[in-house]
Order: sequence, then structure tokens, then C-alpha cells
Amino acid sequence: MKILVAPDSFKGSLTAMEVSENIKRGIHNFDSKIDVDLLPMADGGEGTVQSLVDATDGKIIEKEVTGPLGNKVEAFYGLLGDGKTAVIEMAAASGLPLVPEGKKNPLKTTTYGTGELIVSALEHGVKQIIIGIGGSATNDAGVGMAQALGAEILDAEGDQVAFGGGNLDQIEKINLKKLDSRLKNVEIMVACDVDNPLYGEDGAAYVYAPQKGADREMVEILDQNLRHFNQIVINELNKDTNQIPGAGAAGGLGAGLVAFLDAELKAGVDIVLDIIDFESRLRNVDLVITGEGMLDGQSIYGKTPVGVSRSAAKKDIPVIAVAGTLGSGVEKVLEHGINSYFSIIDCPSELNQIVERSPELLANLSEQIIRTIRIQRGLGKN
Repeated sequence: MKILVAPDSFKGSLTAMEVSENIKRGIHNFDSKIDVDLLPMADGGEGTVQSLVDATDGKIIEKEVTGPLGNKVEAFYGLLGDGKTAVIEMAAASGLPLVPEGKKNPLKTTTYGTGELIVSALEHGVKQIIIGIGGSATNDAGVGMAQALGAEILDAEGDQVAFGGGNLDQIEKINLKKLDSRLKNVEIMVACDVDNPLYGEDGAAYVYAPQKGADREMVEILDQNLRHFNQIVINELNKDTNQIPGAGAAGGLGAGLVAFLDAELKAGVDIVLDIIDFESRLRNVDLVITGEGMLDGQSIYGKTPVGVSRSAAKKDIPVIAVAGTLGSGVEKVLEHGINSYFSIIDCPSELNQIVERSPELLANLSEQIIRTIRIQRGLGKN
């Protein structure tokens, strides 16, 4: 029997590799002869860099960059095992956790540090860059990112516009002639699992800026500034980014990556599945075990377990999902290739206790799953 273990991380508890290893431990507690292939997964959000580095025998590269507020922060990105692909989580350089609670202000925060990570990746001679754009502290439409790469985003005086979404209305001209020339030979893919437009009531400012520190007045300013930004992009670059699904992700970084770098926006889990050549890992597999920290009705919208299950279903391979907790609407996943699902929780407990016990809970659940499968096989002989 061959089992492919392909889970996402249990956020705040275990990395995807740690989840995988504990599932394997439980399986081998029952039968050490079972062939278990570990493939840590991600969907483009937090943990994607670590998962893909683990899955490809790559490495983490640390880099000091400009944080959201203009101060220096320690960030990181991944160089995958092929040496030709870099994976960046923009939140590592421009994320909300990097901004102290009392200083959240998307009028001022910048994506400049994300651009610096891209520059560092280019220095390694990569041919492809994958950028996950969840968890941002910014609303600058990727202007800071572009400036770090050499773009001239100029005001009426011919000076670079200042950092922050509050200054987008000052943009009068865009000059990409000094953009890092190495970008011409690099494919940029953006892991994006939202479809918000750049501006409007469903756009970056109205939907996401409040959690980044914006009050109602600031939201209206930011939205108007994004409208101005898009018009300048139309005038200068002949691109209308507003209605591109995901343009409003990460405070408009989705739009900026398309406008400045000709990037392609795509569902994060699909990018990951392609990178690791997931279908090839399904050869001779009898069962797939996947999972994530919270499995619920929202999991059908681009989350790892359902991305995995849809691929496995094409080859008629059964899929079992394990989760820290099961949420509302979880039964919907059964319509998307997952055959059954389980929570690791074995008794009423405080969250911190569950987190502490996650390794043993995962191992125990995995052992019981395999025991049940073996019982079913035995019954089937009669």
C-alpha cells in the first residue's frame, strides 16, 4: 500500500512538513511497511515558502529589507531545489504583523521591501518568481515595490512619489525604462485567492483597509487614490487593471504586479500543484491524506485540501482530510473529491492544549484511520 501525505500547515501549530511527519509516524506506528510519501503543501498564503522549500529540498534566504513603515526588518524568501525558482511571501517584508498596533496606517505603509526581496531573488539568477500576496499592511498598489525595482513613479515636480497609499494621487507619470533589466527574462506568477477589483465598494480600500488601520475617511481617500492610480496606468502603460480578478488583493499589489511587471494572477494552490508536479507524485498511490488547521465550507475556495482532492479525483484515488478543527459547512468538501474528513481533537480542551498536543493527536488519528482501512479491507474479503 502506498500513501501520499500532502497537507497544508496547521497555522500557529505545525508546519506542513511537521504535519506530514506526524501523519507518517501514526501510520508507521501501526504498520512500518506501508510506503508513505511526504509532500508538504500550501495554497499561496502563510507557510507557502517553507512548504515549497521542504518539498523541493530548497533553502530559505534571509534578507534585511524596508518594512511597511520604512524601518528595516528581517525578511526571508525561498529558493527552490531547482535553483531557478524563488518563492516570496509579501507579508514577510510588507505584512500586517510587522506594524505595531498603534501605528497601523495604510496611508503611509509601503511595499518597497517586497520589491527588495524580488531584487535579491534576481541576484540568484532565477527564471521564475512566485509571489504570495496575502496578509499585507499596505494599500499602495505596489508602487513601493516597483520603485525598489527601479521604476520611476513621479509627481508633478518629477520626483518619486512618497511611500504609502495616501500619496497615489500625486502620481503624474510612470517611467519603466530603468526597471531592473533582469525582469525581462523572468516569469512572475502571483498566488492570489481573492477576486476583488482594485477600487469600488468591493475593492482594496473598502474591503481590506479597515483591518490595516483605516477609518472611514481614510478608506474614501484610499479608494479615490486607487482610482487615480488606475487612470494613470491606463494613460501611461495602456493597461486597465481594475477589473482583473484579484487586482485589489494586498492593497492593490495584485494590480501593481500586473501593471509594472506583467505578472499573471492565479489561484495559489494551482501554482503550488504545478511547481511540485503533483500529478507525477500520484503514480501508484492508493490513498491520499491531506489536511489543514481549519476545514470548513470555505475550504472549497482554493484551499489546499480541495486542490489536492480535485487532482486525486481525476485518477480515482480516494482522499482523506484531517484537520485541527471542523467548521461550518465542512460537508461541502465531500462534493469536491474528499471522501471523508476527521478532526484531531479527542476530548474537550483549551486551544493552547490542543496546539501543544497536535503532534500526538495527529499521529494517533492517522493510526486509527489506517486501522479502520485495514478492517474494511478484511471485511471486504467476505
